[in-house]
Amino acid sequence: MSDSLETLAHALLDAARKAGAEAADALVAEGTSVSIDVRGSVLEQAERSEAVELGLRVLIGTRQACVSASDTRAETLSAVAERAVAMAREAPEDATVGLADPSQLATSWDLAALEMADPTDEPDPAELENDARRAESAALAVKGVSQVQGAGAGYGRNRIHLAATNGFSGGYARTSRATHCVAITGEGTKMERDGFGDGRVWQADLMRPEEIGRTAGERAVERAGARKPRTGAYPVLYDERVAASLIGHLLGAVNGNAIARGASWLRDALGESLLPEGLSLIEDPLRPRAGSTRPFDAEGLPATARAIVDRGVLTGWTLDLGTARKLGMESTASASRGTSSPPSPGITNVALTQGKKSRADLIAEMGTGLLVTSMMGSSVNPTTGDYSRGAAGFWVEGGEIAYPVNECTIAGNLRDMLRRIIPANDARLHLSTVVPSLLVEGLTLAGA
Repeated sequence: MSDSLETLAHALLDAARKAGAEAADALVAEGTSVSIDVRGSVLEQAERSEAVELGLRVLIGTRQACVSASDTRAETLSAVAERAVAMAREAPEDATVGLADPSQLATSWDLAALEMADPTDEPDPAELENDARRAESAALAVKGVSQVQGAGAGYGRNRIHLAATNGFSGGYARTSRATHCVAITGEGTKMERDGFGDGRVWQADLMRPEEIGRTAGERAVERAGARKPRTGAYPVLYDERVAASLIGHLLGAVNGNAIARGASWLRDALGESLLPEGLSLIEDPLRPRAGSTRPFDAEGLPATARAIVDRGVLTGWTLDLGTARKLGMESTASASRGTSSPPSPGITNVALTQGKKSRADLIAEMGTGLLVTSMMGSSVNPTTGDYSRGAAGFWVEGGEIAYPVNECTIAGNLRDMLRRIIPANDARLHLSTVVPSLLVEGLTLAGA
C-alpha cells in the first residue's frame, strides 16, 4: 500500500482532531481506469481517468457528518475537517452511530493470499483496442450477424486506505480487466441483439477476445425471429446469466437498512425456511481472485465467511455497526462506503449451492415453459415480495428449445419462488456472485 495514501488518511484524522472532532475515520481512494470502444473496425471512444478522492467522517457525541474532496493540499485537508465538524454539530442525533471498539478491529491479514491485485503491468491502450477489434471481428464472422453494436475492453486499478481514531489503519489494491461485445442479427424492425463479456481480477484469466466475440454473435443469431410466448402458468428456467437477479432480490431483502426500517418482505423470516432444504447461500469476502474480495470491511472489522441461508434456513441479516445497534445484534462485518457517505451494509462474494443436473437436463424436465436469457425493467414490492419483470429468451416445447421469444412478463411472489427453485450445475465460479441456472415452477407469463 502506498505510503502517500496512508499519510493522507492520517493527516485527515489529525486535521479532524484539531478542528474539534471527538472521533473520526478517513478513507483515501486512488484509481486509474482505461476503456477502449470500437465500432465498424474504427476506434469509437478512448477514455482514461486518474483520481484521488478523500473522505472524512467526523463524530461529535451521537452526531456525525461526512465531507469529501479531491484536492490533497494541506489547506484543503484543514478546510474539509473544519467543514465536517461544523456540519456534525448541526446534524441530528443518532444513538447508533460510532466507530468500532478497538477489540473488534482486524489486526492482521494476508493480501498475497487473496490475490486481489494482478502484479502484471497495466496494458497499453493499443493492446486493449486490439482485444476489442478481435472480439468484433469474431462476432462479425458468425453467419447471420448483420452488425456489431459495439465491442470494448477496459482495465482498472484502485487502491484504498482506511484509518480511524480508534487505532485502525489498513489498505489494499484491486485490479480488473474486461472485454465485451454486443452483436445484432436482422434488419429494421426485425433486429435482435445479444452479447457477452468477461471480466477478471487477473489479466491472465481473461477469456480470449475471439471466444467472447463468437459467443456474442452466436447468441444474437439464436434470437432471430423472436416472438411473444403464450400467456399462462408455466415453469421458468432462469439462465445462469440472469439467475443472479433472483438471488439479488433476496440479498436486498436481508440488508440491515431494509430490516431496520421494516421495509423488507423478509422482515419476519429470520430462522424460517427460505430456500429448498439442502441449498445454502454463503458469503465469502476472502475468496481469492474474486471481484468483491476484501480483508476487512469499511469500519475495520475482519472479513469472515458466513452462511446467509444455511440448508434452506435464513440465518441472519447483513449488518454494519449502525444497523446492528438498531436491531440489538452484532455486525456481520458488512460495512461498505464511499468517500462521501457513512458506512452502510453491503454484500461481497456470494455463492449458492449448485445442483447435480445440467441446464440441458432441466430444460428436458420442464416440458413446456420459458428459458429466460435476458431481463428488463423491474417491479418488486419491497414489503410483500410481489414480483414482475419483463423478459426474453426461448420457448421450450417437449423438453427442447423451440423458438426465441421476447416482449413477455414474468410474475410471481419472491417468497414462493425461492422456496421452489431447482439449481443447475453451470455457475461460473470466478464471478463475485456464483449462481447457476434456476428452474422455478408455476410462474405467470403474460405474452401473446
